[in-house]
Amino acid sequence: MLTMLALAALQAATPAAVTPADPIEADWRAIPDDQLLVITLGTGKSVVIRLATAYAPAHTGNIQALARAHWWDGTSVYRVQENWVTQWGDESEKKPLPAGVARAPRAEFEIDRFSPAQRMAKADGYSTASGITADGWPVATDGKAAWLTHCYGMVGVARDALPDTGSGAELFTPIGQSARRLDRNYTVVGRIVEGMQYLSGLPRSDAAMGMYATAAERVPIVSARLACDLPATSRPHFQYRAADNPRFAAAIAKRENPAPPTVSLGGAAVCDVLPAVRRAP
Repeated sequence: MLTMLALAALQAATPAAVTPADPIEADWRAIPDDQLLVITLGTGKSVVIRLATAYAPAHTGNIQALARAHWWDGTSVYRVQENWVTQWGDESEKKPLPAGVARAPRAEFEIDRFSPAQRMAKADGYSTASGITADGWPVATDGKAAWLTHCYGMVGVARDALPDTGSGAELFTPIGQSARRLDRNYTVVGRIVEGMQYLSGLPRSDAAMGMYATAAERVPIVSARLACDLPATSRPHFQYRAADNPRFAAAIAKRENPAPPTVSLGGAAVCDVLPAVRRAP
């Protein structure tokens, strides 16, 4: 009988079989450099956000302008609430916005239409239908409106009470469950494609709403730049896995109906099938 270590070594030495759910090279598509926001933390780690420019153009336009004005330099990650969100920006919310940045852009809680390349087999508790767009974004609908969904690692715009929509200067990412209840109430502007662990793994605050009580607890933001504005030698390039092909359809079906002995529930949530993103080879 093989020991666990011997079995692990054998599995590691055996090439994984290619399945119909695996992507081919043509399925990987480039993310434009001006849609990548690179945040450098005081810890020396970096977080990269893919901006949803086609779905929230007003707010992502603000974010691009804020990055080019170096507005986030010297701000911080100032809120980490257990099972909820990590939030960053100016903790005082008093730092003036640069010229050309709209304080309250038009609401972008919803998108123009529900047109996923792949649909989930079952409805969920937050929508009548959901799926993944060809360009890799999770979307949902109630049959009337459509919207981007608040999955783990997505990026939303923090705001005060309605009708304020938030400028995009204060941003958050869900790190816990039930963030889907934010759908259609906050603007989704992107998805963290690298470095999520540096935001989700931070110490939780016991203060109200997870706000860090002291400056020493906050994680400084050294800089936030669009990838296109970084030197060519240090500029990261990313690709997303496209969803408009039978291989991604097979990947969803595999998640919705896993092989025994895993118990299948006959479906999965859209947040369970977010397309992979990788650094360009």
